[in-house]
Amino acid sequence: MRQAKGKRISILIFLLGAVFLFSTGMALHTLVVQGKEKAAFDDLSAIVAEAAERDTASTPEEVRILPDASAPAQINTAQPNPADETPPEQSADPVPLPQYAPLYERNADFFGWLSIEGTDIDYPVMYSPDRPEYYLNRAFDGSYSGSGVPFVDAKCPADGNYYLIYGHHMQNKTMFGSLPKYADKSYYENHPIIRFDTLYEQREYQVIAAFYSRIYGKNEAGVFRYYEYTDLSDQEVFDEYIQHVKTAAIYDTGFSAEYGDELLVLSTCNYHTEDGRFVVVAKRKG
Repeated sequence: MRQAKGKRISILIFLLGAVFLFSTGMALHTLVVQGKEKAAFDDLSAIVAEAAERDTASTPEEVRILPDASAPAQINTAQPNPADETPPEQSADPVPLPQYAPLYERNADFFGWLSIEGTDIDYPVMYSPDRPEYYLNRAFDGSYSGSGVPFVDAKCPADGNYYLIYGHHMQNKTMFGSLPKYADKSYYENHPIIRFDTLYEQREYQVIAAFYSRIYGKNEAGVFRYYEYTDLSDQEVFDEYIQHVKTAAIYDTGFSAEYGDELLVLSTCNYHTEDGRFVVVAKRKG
């Protein structure tokens, strides 16, 4: 009897040890994978920084030649001939910002760069309307990635006044893992500005609201399905959207938006409820 009991204890210890080793192995594997994914984003950030530095270095400073005070002033009495003036060439296509051109050359799905000063959010943003959720579990180079890459909702017009960007809520606070911190008003007050540069233009946005949400069932009525708003070019739709945002907002930022403003919305999963979401809404400055 005592021998059988000892055998059962040995088996239990073995099983507990096996579970511990498996769990530890999985945790270490996750850390290694997340470390590699972070390193890949750091490499992209370095490419942007190096390209910006090269562009700055290649732009010569304006050289001013001062006239010789002892020499008589030369007055040009010739009248300009309009026929001799050649109008500057007009480019049909917008020119990518120098710092982002290398990333666009690597992947034409690159749409812009998102960053919030003082946070871990500092990532490229993708746009692939023909493959709506391609970057949900894909790295910048197209390989598999549990972290994915933040991406613009495929139904948002590329040249519209509204961008809805999705990103994973990672437990290690990478990607949009720190976004739910905006539930605290003091956090918002320390991070009121979101920078979202498109491929062609540098932009800053003022946060106007943060709120909890979830994915609602088809039969649920009287709810705000923010994820179904992807084009706010119609004033009635825009006003309706802003009213919903004001109602859902956790706190008053003192800022709002009116028709004509350009909006940026960041969305991530949240665990306050099943299929929960956390959302931050901002309007473009200037």
